Amino acid sequence: MKKQFIKIAGIALVAALVLGTMKITAPSVQAATTQFSDVESTHWGASAITNGVSKGYVDGYTNGTFKPDASVTRAEFVKMVVSAMELETTPSSGKWYTEYVDAASKAGLYASADFNNSEAAWTKVMTREEMARVAARAIGETSKEDDKWMYLATKAGLIKGVGIGQIAPKGLTTRAQAIVVIERILSTNTGASLDVDKYAVSSAEIAWHGTNIFTVMPEMWVTPESDWKQAGKSSVEEMWNEKLMTITSKDGLYQGKLDALIAIDLADPNDPNLGLIAPINTLKWYNNRPSITNLMVKDQKNSYVLYFKGGSVFNKDTKKYNPSQLLRYRVDGFDSPDRNAFFQKGVLNASTSVYRNDPTDTPADIIPKMGTVQTSDLVIRLQTPTGGSLFSENILLRLKGIR
Repeated sequence: MKKQFIKIAGIALVAALVLGTMKITAPSVQAATTQFSDVESTHWGASAITNGVSKGYVDGYTNGTFKPDASVTRAEFVKMVVSAMELETTPSSGKWYTEYVDAASKAGLYASADFNNSEAAWTKVMTREEMARVAARAIGETSKEDDKWMYLATKAGLIKGVGIGQIAPKGLTTRAQAIVVIERILSTNTGASLDVDKYAVSSAEIAWHGTNIFTVMPEMWVTPESDWKQAGKSSVEEMWNEKLMTITSKDGLYQGKLDALIAIDLADPNDPNLGLIAPINTLKWYNNRPSITNLMVKDQKNSYVLYFKGGSVFNKDTKKYNPSQLLRYRVDGFDSPDRNAFFQKGVLNASTSVYRNDPTDTPADIIPKMGTVQTSDLVIRLQTPTGGSLFSENILLRLKGIR
């Protein structure tokens, strides 16, 4: 009888440690080998949940459920990560989570700049972007930009979208999501290669610095490593200058803002940004000959479209700054090897604008994936809608490229 009591009490203690603030009474823990009543074998997180329980860093509830959709607090998530990674902890006389927070701080998973180290903060439900930050740090990623963590986590395969292209950064973290992410952390740290949700990465890149060109069309925006290293950057993606996405005229009477430069893959019918240029069947590309109006974008599936999403912030002189032009832009570096074919034969072999009825009615360019040549730097410019002495531009990206 005494041995039996010790066994039950020990199980209860493990449950209390894993579940943190949850009040547990013995007998308390769902055995790892038992199917939880609310987690079907077809559940998207079933395998990870089984693995997490078997490893001992998470458990079920006394009624035989796991509650996969229940929210997870910051403290609970950090505790599970610390336990799963087997980080060293030191018993504390403080709150139940203190030793795990201390371990997370020592390992670089948590910094005081993230949020206050207080009970009010730690008992808040963790958001998905907060989970991304801890997860990315757990595999050794670093960043000084708080909005980059989701990009790093999705690019590494740690986090996937909750829908096509939907990363829900402010969404709350569930128990199932937490366990799946932790299992991916453990897999990554053992050298495993994870599947990556490219649509999630694309959305996360836009949320980070206002464009997804390096995710959607990485083979186009290439440059020698020395190019970005000389600029003091850690990757080619950091060559994009989001600080210049707002442009103000020299006289201060006009200001425009690029909200996002969105790359769309015409060959991908599931690209979540195709709606920005719908209906594609009426979209045309311009070969600088106004009389030619039958060059259709739908016939150029092996191409990308760059959609410039933005417009005027203010325009205090519509005589100087044409309001119909909204915000001007320019893409250089994807040139034609045969201008005659481009102008006379309708061959898309260079970057050019797209339109429906008027050459300036759609803020987008089309770039074929093959067939262009590079005769200058790869450059993306933002310009004020006027010429002459009032003209000004911001260079958002300049790459030497590979010529």
